[in-house]
Amino acid sequence: METRLWHPFANMAEVKDKPFLVDRAEGVWIYDTDGTRYLDGTAGLWYCNAGHGRAEIVDATAAQMRRLDSYFTFGDFSNEPAERLATRLSELAPMEQARIFFTTGGGESVDTAAKLARLYWARRGEPQRVHIVSRRHSYHGTNGFGTSLAGIEVNRDGFGPLLSDATRVAHDDAEDLRAAIERIGAENIAAFFAEPVIGAGGARPPEPGYLEAAAKICAEHGILFVADSVICGFGRVGGWFGVERWGLRPDLITFAKGVTSGYLPLGGVAAAGHVADVFWEAPGSLVAHGPTYSGHPTVAAAALANLDILEREDLPGRAVELERPLLEALLPLREHPAVADVRGGVGLIAAVELDGELLAEHKGIAARMQLAIRERGLIVRVLGGSTLVVSPPLIITEDEIGVLGKTMAEGIDAVLAG
Repeated sequence: METRLWHPFANMAEVKDKPFLVDRAEGVWIYDTDGTRYLDGTAGLWYCNAGHGRAEIVDATAAQMRRLDSYFTFGDFSNEPAERLATRLSELAPMEQARIFFTTGGGESVDTAAKLARLYWARRGEPQRVHIVSRRHSYHGTNGFGTSLAGIEVNRDGFGPLLSDATRVAHDDAEDLRAAIERIGAENIAAFFAEPVIGAGGARPPEPGYLEAAAKICAEHGILFVADSVICGFGRVGGWFGVERWGLRPDLITFAKGVTSGYLPLGGVAAAGHVADVFWEAPGSLVAHGPTYSGHPTVAAAALANLDILEREDLPGRAVELERPLLEALLPLREHPAVADVRGGVGLIAAVELDGELLAEHKGIAARMQLAIRERGLIVRVLGGSTLVVSPPLIITEDEIGVLGKTMAEGIDAVLAG
């Protein structure tokens, strides 16, 4: 029977008659409706950091729904779970006097940060500072600003005119950022957006010293540095906001995904005190922006329970401990004739980039490899039509990482064997 569900990032002409139905999940495993088990090599979409089936999170959300299921936080309205979560995240954020603006996901968080950056300069008497710089290969969601900032060109194609005051620079060369600033004029630039580890653009760890140099260049020119930590936060690359291992202190941080381990949709922006003060201190003024479900009490309760787990089990530390085993499980593929590169070693994110000549000769071969790997019991993602990416739950064991690497190789070999 043809599905009536329009799937995101899908060719519905191919998907409509054969959706892959996920029925249940536990730990690092998911099960289809036939009961077949698969290692969740992607943690959903980068988010299930604490693993599936955590009763503690389920119980916290159920208890909160019985007390106060939902209510808005516009104006002076608030609720206790949202207040507690904002305080906790403020204390964890690597910035002074952080204030937390809640959204319902990463795309909304990026749009919020972009609008706040522009409005910040307008309130400071520099309304011409609207230009935003991002990096090639970057992914900043699919909302309006995020689509305009995307460094993945296919995510921008076909939608007509996008934000004109946006520039993309090299993902690995801080001097290219400096050159763009000199060309555009620092006095016209509101912010620079950077993922600590580029995720959907191919799982690309930063070149040594790149992030530190980029942050320094932004500081020298008075440009807001925005860390897009939607994928990298809450343990994925170590630390709470994904920037701590580089000693960064961003002006704004976007977050989502791992803050609830995906159990309920939540995102947000952490704003450093010097940015927030422009809006918080007298005389102040209305910021006409905010999603309906900002500060949703049940979602906040899920996040608080998830943070308890991440902290108690030191899952951010575990990601750092396992980053090398994950990379080593895939490194043998670097010698494979079908593989151009293997990337990883910074948190639980790794990628196998396929050979360019192979991709050109065999259209769609990456998708066939993904399916072959799934048929052997492992979920991976294809990004850009060329790269197989894994980002497992942070609770994965070294033995399970070994299974992941072995299954990846078997699936690739099966497709090549025809």
